Amino acid sequence: MQEYDVIVLGTGLKECILSGLMSQSGKKVLHIDRNPYYGGESAAISHLEQLYKKFKVPGPAQSTVHEKEWNIDLIPKFFLANGQLVKILVNTEVTRYLDFKVIEGSYVYQAGRVHKVPCTEEDAQASDLMGMFDKRRFRKLLLFAMNFDVRHPRTYQDMDPHKTTTRDLFCHFDLGLDVVEFIGHAIALHDSESYLDQPCLETITRIKLYSESLCRHNNSPYIYPVYGLGELPQGFARLNVEYGGTFLLNRAVQEIVMDDGKVTAVKSEGKLFHCKQLICDPSYVPHRARKVGRVIRVICLLNHPVKNTHEATSCQIIIPQLQLHRKSDIYISVVSYAHNVASEGVYIATVSTTVETSNPEKEVQPALELLEPIMQKFVSVHRLLIPKDDGKNSQIFVSRSYDSTNHFEAECEDIKDMYHRITGAELCFRDSQRHSSYNSDDD
Repeated sequence: MQEYDVIVLGTGLKECILSGLMSQSGKKVLHIDRNPYYGGESAAISHLEQLYKKFKVPGPAQSTVHEKEWNIDLIPKFFLANGQLVKILVNTEVTRYLDFKVIEGSYVYQAGRVHKVPCTEEDAQASDLMGMFDKRRFRKLLLFAMNFDVRHPRTYQDMDPHKTTTRDLFCHFDLGLDVVEFIGHAIALHDSESYLDQPCLETITRIKLYSESLCRHNNSPYIYPVYGLGELPQGFARLNVEYGGTFLLNRAVQEIVMDDGKVTAVKSEGKLFHCKQLICDPSYVPHRARKVGRVIRVICLLNHPVKNTHEATSCQIIIPQLQLHRKSDIYISVVSYAHNVASEGVYIATVSTTVETSNPEKEVQPALELLEPIMQKFVSVHRLLIPKDDGKNSQIFVSRSYDSTNHFEAECEDIKDMYHRITGAELCFRDSQRHSSYNSDDD
């Protein structure tokens, strides 16, 4: 009888990270995936023809097919350079398996056109997002956030970060509505307006994270792996195996065996694998997840940089919800041949948002217009699923579906929450001089 502490089903990024962390902590781990490849819902496609086939679109022109030059992420998300996922990568040493490039620019849509989010004091002075007085006030807010330390009340400037709302914080610095909008959505990365009436601590922390990430590089706070995200699940798979874990790909799961409401085993191709805990994505236990919305993603192939992005070979664009009278933001991520994910001269732009109507494609049309002309687009709409319970009774821990944002911070919160429920401990990161940097290329 084969017994494991933890069985993990699915090789999505979150499952692979948790699998690696469990194995690294001394657990005996078995990892199973029904697919012959890593990544699950967030997989990368390495052949252009496979992308056309997956989306049932007539095949590509031969001039665009150079088989070894494509790595197309189905759910592209950027890393904040000082964000939680980078800390996980550094502390697990998975950075050994990856190289990164800086995303060239961060942009926001306002008043009908795309504007660069100010990265430096020079950017702020030149920015047409703000008037002269707002530029000074914006700088004061950034300095306040960078100097803020929740452990030292003297940095609060007579505001209580646990009680003062974010709206009142912005009023304290006398910021105009347009400035509030791009700070809230393009810097603090909030995806709705509800944050304005919440305590300002979260927003200050987010502004500080953005600024600290920006300090790592000059052009933007975002980085992205060379060859795309496909290497990430495999990096954590290597970590799992390095600490004694076992992987079984291309293997069907027939049954999750329960006893008195708790998981005891997984049956796969007639074999029974016993376990104490189970980690999986919602597709393996659909009855244990509930739908809370839908996400539309449109992958677009372009033969030109996006207009008004200074010819950037990679960038992020956020369209705040109020610009289009919506309840949620629209996100655009752009990568290209510069990250070794496409043929020379080809750009891959992905538009994503939370669906609000019965016509999702119409909702993202304003974003698609920013990308014109588009060589080819691939549209998908997925259900947004969350677990029905915390898994503590059944010992089955289910991850959330990937949201519409084009950064990893929400996914990292899910990983940390799952880790806490699985182990009872907080996922903490040691400071290490040995790991003070990661492989990156600023070019």
